[in-house]
Amino acid sequence: MTLSIKLPNTSGQVEAYTLRGTTPVKPAAGVKFNRIAYSAAHVVADPLAAIDPWLQCAVDWDETIAYRQRLWSLGLGVAEAMDTAQRGMGLDWPTSLELIRRSLDAAKDVPGALVASGCGTDHLVLENVKTVDEVIKGYEEQMAAIEKLGGKLIVMASRALARVAKSPADYERVYDRILSQAKQPVVLHWLGDMFDPALKGYWGNNDPDKAMDTALAVIAAHPDKVDGIKISLLDKDKEIAMRRRLPAGVRMYTGDDFNYAELIAGDGVGSEVTHGQSDALLGIFDAIAPAASAALGELAQGNVAKFHEILGPTVPLSRHIFAAPTRFYKTGVVFMAWLNGHQKHFTMVGGQQSTRSLPHFAELFRLADAANLLEQPDLAVRRMNTLAALHGVE
Repeated sequence: MTLSIKLPNTSGQVEAYTLRGTTPVKPAAGVKFNRIAYSAAHVVADPLAAIDPWLQCAVDWDETIAYRQRLWSLGLGVAEAMDTAQRGMGLDWPTSLELIRRSLDAAKDVPGALVASGCGTDHLVLENVKTVDEVIKGYEEQMAAIEKLGGKLIVMASRALARVAKSPADYERVYDRILSQAKQPVVLHWLGDMFDPALKGYWGNNDPDKAMDTALAVIAAHPDKVDGIKISLLDKDKEIAMRRRLPAGVRMYTGDDFNYAELIAGDGVGSEVTHGQSDALLGIFDAIAPAASAALGELAQGNVAKFHEILGPTVPLSRHIFAAPTRFYKTGVVFMAWLNGHQKHFTMVGGQQSTRSLPHFAELFRLADAANLLEQPDLAVRRMNTLAALHGVE
């Protein structure tokens, strides 16, 4: 049956759109990968909590953990309590720690489930932080709490460090202290200022090439304590340049939501396998999980053309979701979960569902259809119609 819907375009005019009618992407059961692939997972808000959404945080724990179980069932790991989970944009540290605890507990029942958890300094009152020592102490507090639960760390970029550091040496000092104490190899996270303006000049330099030198020096000083680094700069050439310079055995986890398909496929250049390809730690994998799983399964079988055939159509969708202001990408991720029936509502922690316009959602709907990512087209149409009606489109 052909499905049609009325959607606004970027000019504010409403026009008919007919869905493609293609079969949604679905990976084979028991799919295996030859890349490590983490999805940074979103949280499901509790829309019935009697709170002030801009000021307080309420999470639907059952639905949030159910979504992580879905990701594990597709062979994907979970990067927990990251920016996709609205860390620093509505999700506070106490709630983040509870999320990490619940996710680690749930993973115990899933053979082979991967979980890595965000460790940062977001519990510090930013304007009160004056010294690098305070930043170190902040990291150590979160480190201790996560490691007490048995968690693997993702050392997140720190707004507080970006605020108080006066030179690359300050970054080297902080990371030397953190890495020297880590109980198991960590994933470092270099998040560009397009994701968070407060991180401008991270690693002590506004020049990304010079900043990269500092990050590489940190890794070279502790190669046994660094599993890999995720960089989210939306610049594939910088990612490729950096991964070719990583010490042997240290992985590049692509955080490039614009160019992930080609970066994961790799170019084979470099003395180490990990120099010629990227693993993945991506927010977009939350929204495109079935396609990501199916494509990675094909890549593991050596079917590179099929990998690109599945994953390539998701790239325009991702570029739309992560369009500037990039920090609002979480709204598109949650919108996709709602469209596909993985949560009953389209509300977010911090009221962040309001950060994108109806034309933005309409284009996202079209791109999801083009990428064969509408898992239940009838439901997706009903829910899109509901959203449109709330905006006055009858």
